[in-house]
Amino acid sequence: MEPAVSLAACALLFLLWIRVKGLEFVIIHQRWVFVCLFLLPLSFIFDIYYYLRAWVVFRLNSAPRQHRQRVQHIQKQVREWKEEGSKTFMCTGRPGWLTVSLRVGKYKKTHKNIMINLMDILEVDTKRQIVSVEPLVTMGQVTALLNSVGWTLPVLPELDDLTVGGLIMGTGIESSSHRFGLFQHICTAYELVLSDGSFVRCTPTENSDLFYAVPWSCGTLGFLVAAEIRIIPAKKYVKLHLEPVRGLREICAKFTEESQRKENHFVEGLLYSLEEAVIMTGVMTDDVEPSKLNRIGDYYKPWFFKHVEEYLKKDQKGLEYIPLRHYYHRHTRSIFWELQDIIPFGNNPIFRYLFGWLVPPKISLLKLTQGETLRKLYEQHHVVQDMLVPMKVLERAIQTFHNDLHVYPIWLCPFILPSQPGMVHPKGDETELYVDIGAYGEPQVKHFEARSCMRQMEKFVRSVHGFQMLYADCYMNREEFWEMFDGSLYHRLRKELNCQEAFPEVFDKICKAARH
Repeated sequence: MEPAVSLAACALLFLLWIRVKGLEFVIIHQRWVFVCLFLLPLSFIFDIYYYLRAWVVFRLNSAPRQHRQRVQHIQKQVREWKEEGSKTFMCTGRPGWLTVSLRVGKYKKTHKNIMINLMDILEVDTKRQIVSVEPLVTMGQVTALLNSVGWTLPVLPELDDLTVGGLIMGTGIESSSHRFGLFQHICTAYELVLSDGSFVRCTPTENSDLFYAVPWSCGTLGFLVAAEIRIIPAKKYVKLHLEPVRGLREICAKFTEESQRKENHFVEGLLYSLEEAVIMTGVMTDDVEPSKLNRIGDYYKPWFFKHVEEYLKKDQKGLEYIPLRHYYHRHTRSIFWELQDIIPFGNNPIFRYLFGWLVPPKISLLKLTQGETLRKLYEQHHVVQDMLVPMKVLERAIQTFHNDLHVYPIWLCPFILPSQPGMVHPKGDETELYVDIGAYGEPQVKHFEARSCMRQMEKFVRSVHGFQMLYADCYMNREEFWEMFDGSLYHRLRKELNCQEAFPEVFDKICKAARH
């Protein structure tokens, strides 16, 4: 009997191995099958749950009452960590796969996880023109509520699942940033729990050093528990002008010119090749020409970047009226253009009409099911990078992106960078116009090697006093990192607030050189 039992056990293990390997093959080589059959329905269920939860909580006005209790629970956890001897660094207990960043937060397995369940809008104060929110509130939540009552954020980054905490502790940008700056520049107050468990509020006039040090610090100065953000009156539509431009020099000149015009509420560029782009400018309006209304956010509509490309192919200018919330989340359904690599037929009209209401899959679920093999493939053959450089070097920067990466489309988003204390500011003492250059996709350069190519890109960005967004893979060493970012205020506060034994340095959370 024993040989028979052993044979049966081996057969069972073999079948299990086939199933596992088969699933691995599907996830790696036929990922669209797994995404369509499993992740799209699951993402839809997640979205319905979070939408209903946010609606119920806000209508019952229960968040403000619960907020203080939640903050006290965080303080209690921090004090317990301290009483236990502060043996390891602390970090938020939110699983790494839930973040939009492509990095895998392996440090969460070794650090003390502090549970932070702060995901509600606390108050909309139209008299003070402020919205108070907890850090896990998403941009989808914000637009769903604020736009429905006639208000909006001056800077509202595109993707639904981006959180307030991520946009503050990292950074955020939108096509209105040429007027208002980065997401941090529309924030008026932060509330944090520090390394000793104490609670502190900081504003430009109260604990101002901490206020300016928090952005880009990636949770290494304290736990963000609330933020106050400016709001402005909203209108129903965005009147959007689309203009094809050819020739790199002409593209840069036109984009710079439009970015300097304050009468433009929104400015964005999509670069489809080194010599071809569509420059878009928009203003909010309540008036609409019905024949030119484009509800681009409806599930059956073509992906926005594909729709825009048609103007380039036809070589004609365009004028459209887009509902405000549709405009804000114009790149959400296609995750900019990343979804075309995951679901190659996703923009096909048949797929859009039948299954477009399920799109997009949640980035967090894509990460959760990615697996180590696929993660390494993505790391070596895929880039997701945003580099922030002065507008005056735009032409050189685009040429560098073309030579080193050759990824298209490229996203161009202008922003004003004020001269303020903190990790990111212009080289001089005066406000300067910058541009975010976003490259997302598979590089088409020969013999692409992620580490060497990205180090070359990072070197260029440092040389022009630019900055790399910290959500993506960073290959700099410590010296190079602090050459790019101003760490003077950050390091001083780390000492003053006793953060060195409580939180890792931002470099150690971000850069591959420190994590491997």
